[in-house]
Amino acid sequence: MKLNTFARVRELQDWRAVAFAATLIERSLPNYLLFCELCEFGDPAQYRKTLDAVWAWLADPKQKLNLSVHLEKIEVATPDTADFDNYGVYPAVDLCMSMAALLQLMMGDDPQGAVVVSKLSQGSVEAYIDASSEEELDAKAIKDHPLMQWEVAFQNELLDRVTEAKRGPELTAALKQMALEEGISNIGLEIQ
Repeated sequence: MKLNTFARVRELQDWRAVAFAATLIERSLPNYLLFCELCEFGDPAQYRKTLDAVWAWLADPKQKLNLSVHLEKIEVATPDTADFDNYGVYPAVDLCMSMAALLQLMMGDDPQGAVVVSKLSQGSVEAYIDASSEEELDAKAIKDHPLMQWEVAFQNELLDRVTEAKRGPELTAALKQMALEEGISNIGLEIQ
C-alpha cells in the first residue's frame, strides 16, 4: 500500500523534516511578500532572513540559530485577518503559520511541524482554488484541479528527494532551486 503524502511527511525525521518544510516555505514565501507589498504591512525582510538562517543551518549544522528570537520576530510580522479585507491575507497567514511551525519543529516543541507545513501549503492551494472559482467546487473538483495536482506532485517529489539525500550545501542549493524553478508560488503567483 502506498502511503499518502501526509503519512509520508509524518515519517520524516530530524533535518529531513526541516528540509522538507523549508522548501515548501521557500515556494510559498512570495504569497507573503506580495501581501506585504500591496498592503504595506509587516517586515518581509525578517521572513527572508529567518528562512536564510534555516537554509544555512541545513547546509552546515554547526551554524548557530537563536530559534526563539526568530520565532518572536516572525510572530510580530504575522498579519491579523480581521485587519484586512483582501484575499491575500489568507495565504500570507498560512505562510506565517508555516514558518512558526518550522521553527517549533527545530526547537523540538512540535515534532509534527513538517506535517503542519505540508497541510498549510495544500490548504492554501485549496482555499485559492475555491476563492478563484466561478462556481461551487466539491472535494473531487478541487483534488482534480491542475494547481492541486501540481501541489501534491511537488510534495511527493520533494519527499523522494529529502528521504534519499545527504545533508549539506549541495542538497540545500538543489532544494532551493526546486522550490523556485517553476517561477510561481504554490498558489500560482509569479516569483519575482
